[in-house]
Amino acid sequence: DQVRAHSKLSKKMSGVPDVEDADKVVCGGKMPKNAKVEKGKDYYWCSCGRSKNQPFCDGSHAGTNFQPLKYTATKNGAITFCACKGTRTAPVCDGTHFRFWGLCCGSKSNVAVGDKYDKIV
Repeated sequence: DQVRAHSKLSKKMSGVPDVEDADKVVCGGKMPKNAKVEKGKDYYWCSCGRSKNQPFCDGSHAGTNFQPLKYTATKNGAITFCACKGTRTAPVCDGTHFRFWGLCCGSKSNVAVGDKYDKIV
């Protein structure tokens, strides 16, 4: 057990991802998440899909190749944040969950919420 713990620590210190499938996105939700935002306030969008606080980061990306994306609200109101993580306009939803059923986690997809998939480019 100490050998495994040391191996994990070495990977973290070297910057090598230590999470299985560290390059894969996790589907964080089938539909976008609406959130009220305040002008001038910073929000950190979960780009990996692993957060339990979707659409925002909770640090679950640790050990992956992902980092949260900072979003500064330009006005008060509601923003529709992407939850499937397939958007090309991150962090805002662009409808990818409707257009890419087979690649994302839409209702007809073979990818379910919590499943990992290759990031749509």
